[in-house]
Amino acid sequence: MVKATGWKIALGCLGLVAASYVALKESRRRFQNCSVVISGGSRGLGLELARQFVKEGARLALLARDSEELARAERMLGDSADVLSIACDLRSKDQIQSAISQVVEAFGGVDVLVNCAGIIQVGPFELMDQEDFDEAMDVHLWAPLHLIIATLPYLKKSRLPRVINISSIGGRISMPHLLPYCTSKFALAGLSEGLRSELARHGIYVTTVYPGLMRTGSHINALFKGKQKREYAWFSLGAAAPFLSIDSTTAAEKIVRAARRGKAHLMYPLIARTVDIKKTLCPNLFALALTVVNRLLPGPPHKDTGLRRGRDSQSWISPSPLTALGDRAARRNNEL
Repeated sequence: MVKATGWKIALGCLGLVAASYVALKESRRRFQNCSVVISGGSRGLGLELARQFVKEGARLALLARDSEELARAERMLGDSADVLSIACDLRSKDQIQSAISQVVEAFGGVDVLVNCAGIIQVGPFELMDQEDFDEAMDVHLWAPLHLIIATLPYLKKSRLPRVINISSIGGRISMPHLLPYCTSKFALAGLSEGLRSELARHGIYVTTVYPGLMRTGSHINALFKGKQKREYAWFSLGAAAPFLSIDSTTAAEKIVRAARRGKAHLMYPLIARTVDIKKTLCPNLFALALTVVNRLLPGPPHKDTGLRRGRDSQSWISPSPLTALGDRAARRNNEL
């Protein structure tokens, strides 16, 4: 009996050593010469991810609607980067198929797909219409789905196939004044987590990323309804707060590292993980807390004030020294 137990312990230790070796080997793999497609790669987190993949020696295809933004992003990445920029409306299935065909023609295939394109509408639910929800779903759910379908034949042939879907902490906790965004991010999370198990048999690793607040500079281009200056003030303050948000470069490094290792799930920073756990353990109390938060946010105005970008909703609060970190990130990440 003692001898049998000793053998079991020895085999268990050997298994741990073998697993550690495989994990270490996997963690050291790089995306050298891999073909990486990044939707929304012209600015924000997409551009930060592009910088990280350039460091890995990857060949990049950046997809975005604005050709001028794409040109600036290419210049920011430097002359040494192997970059193909494709102006593409990700709401169009045909344009997505055409873009992937161009990538395959240029690079011979697709190894990594990063679904990072995003849209954020901020304001009370009473002012959101179906078009707001439709557009959020087009960008956050249907575009990733169509990109995955278009790239799947090439991912199956890749030596290091990866799909990285950027959901959000808003894809696990629906926050007030962000309902179109959160609804669509929940949908992306469901698609991504299901694909993880379905595509594993092809050796394709799907990573679902749940970022909390990040200093990417995206508040500049977010869309605001209602009392826009007040909405923009709270949103930009949260996006710049050093203890609530994470630096976008650090975030991009974490995402690429998780993809390299083939992780199923990534959530950061620590405060996002903490909030997620609290919601899971105390859902009713957490719902009550969000009700209180909603009462602290600006209510709907007496008349519809339309839709404005963050840059058109500034006040004495934002920009200010309180939002300096976020504004600096906007300059770095081509958001201005």
